[in-house]
Amino acid sequence: MRVDVYTPFLLSLLLAAVSPLVGRRVAPSLAARVLACAAVMSAAATAWSLLLLAATLVGAAPPVVADAREDGRRIPEPVPEVVAFAACALLFVLAYRVFAAVRAECRIRRALQVMCEGQPPDTELIVADSPVAQAFAIPGRAGSLGRILVTSTMLGALSAGERRVLLAHERAHLTHRHARLCTAVTLACAANPVLAPVRHMVVFLVERWADERAAAVVGGRDCTARALARAALTPGCREPSRGLAFIDRAVTRRVVALQTAPLPRLWPLAATVVALGVLTALGAADATGDLLQLFEPALV
Repeated sequence: MRVDVYTPFLLSLLLAAVSPLVGRRVAPSLAARVLACAAVMSAAATAWSLLLLAATLVGAAPPVVADAREDGRRIPEPVPEVVAFAACALLFVLAYRVFAAVRAECRIRRALQVMCEGQPPDTELIVADSPVAQAFAIPGRAGSLGRILVTSTMLGALSAGERRVLLAHERAHLTHRHARLCTAVTLACAANPVLAPVRHMVVFLVERWADERAAAVVGGRDCTARALARAALTPGCREPSRGLAFIDRAVTRRVVALQTAPLPRLWPLAATVVALGVLTALGAADATGDLLQLFEPALV
């Protein structure tokens, strides 16, 4: 308990440190999945560890202390009280962060759904008349794949082949449920701010993943790179505040990546990332068992 309860926090730091390496070396589709999975496990384990630290205050509760003194039992103190109180404070802060993140995600989803109102249910592409060059995927509700919203300015700036790239990119977001990955890692980051680098990397990787799928569909990485570059240089181009967009602040890195060979699926490195997430869960589970063993004689 004295050591295991802290291992999830240390492993979270390690996961955040290795996430850029994974993003540079592993194929985007695999890297995004394993990083998101490890982040969720790590966030859950660190939250549970904080709960265990806070639970040690049970031993200091007046009824428990009184009963122990009457029976001549000693109340164990696995961690200092100041650590337990700090864990309580952190739990409240992180709970508010998660609540705020969930509320923000719900607000964004509602705003995106409003954009689709009035459209036929089988309409995939929505073209908005706007001077702003934007294109992004709108995740669908249960049983619906989703929609693609593109402004007239964006369509007008691209050639026929580049439009196919754009649509293939956004369809990849919808087909592979990238919004769910981004939401999961966003909530994990809210529960454990140390994982912010992992969240940034996963958001970047889902764009790279969609770029690679678009390149495979249109049959050319050069064409995909040109479409990205042209869209980014379009007058009126603006980074969207919501959704999975064709253009984001990492477009230069994405263009460079498309001009090189596709990254391999380095399964050993991917397995190492998943192992980090599993180890955080095992550390929290071991700390739980230790805490129960410590308090069992005193609370029986």
